[in-house]
Amino acid sequence: MSATTINFGQLPALQLRAPDGAEATITLYGAHVVSWKAVTTAGGPAQERLFLSSLSALDGQKAIRGGVPVIFPQFAERGTGMRHGFARVATWRVLDQGEADGAAFAVLALNQGDLPQQLAAAWPYAFELLLRVAVRGAQLDMSLDVRNTGTQAFPFAAALHTYHLVEDVEAVRIDGVQAETLAITDKLDQVFERIQGAIAFDTGADKVTLEQTGFNDAVVWNPGAADAAALSDMEDEEYRRFVCIEPALLGDAAARPQQLEPGGIWRGTYRAVVQAG
Repeated sequence: MSATTINFGQLPALQLRAPDGAEATITLYGAHVVSWKAVTTAGGPAQERLFLSSLSALDGQKAIRGGVPVIFPQFAERGTGMRHGFARVATWRVLDQGEADGAAFAVLALNQGDLPQQLAAAWPYAFELLLRVAVRGAQLDMSLDVRNTGTQAFPFAAALHTYHLVEDVEAVRIDGVQAETLAITDKLDQVFERIQGAIAFDTGADKVTLEQTGFNDAVVWNPGAADAAALSDMEDEEYRRFVCIEPALLGDAAARPQQLEPGGIWRGTYRAVVQAG
């Protein structure tokens, strides 16, 4: 079976397994990819590529710390709504799952009818989100569709807030977000606009290529020691074990959100590939 229903902590989840051994685990709470295990050599073991905090809530009472949170319809505090939006704390439905072109995949959906009354009332637009996740070999593919199913335009931002697992954040080097190579020496929370081409991510142990379409921006984040110590769902030293490099759609040059007209569809795609050798 390419997809199996399991429990992850206290959360219902899908475990995807490709024929070559690549795996991913997605909780229905948040359509949250909490594990991605890549196979970089034929017949070799699948290795975890995503960070998940040892203190993360896994009971559906609080957003999961780590993995790939789906950010919609607001990024951070860029608006008057819930920080990072409601998609990561809502329960999604499984629309499809299976195997295609050697990859195991699943498609999850969320619309206004799936939201608790309080969340639905706070964002009164008709919408549908579709998230497709696929794994094979050393590759993770994700796509996010935002559909306006109502009669009025709505503003939105979107991101896939990926926590990449690393051995030591100080060894990380990132190319493709700015003219020079980016190193992380302290707390960093920076938006890079109008990303052109792939992002090259050196973890210090290996290299990963990140590609995105539809998402015009990228955000690089690590809380550093001081901010990590203030987070209740992260051990003090865990900040050393990850860097977030996230494809994002944060609006125009004036930071105004994207507008989606009635009947409109926006799609963002994201691909991460671990380079062999």
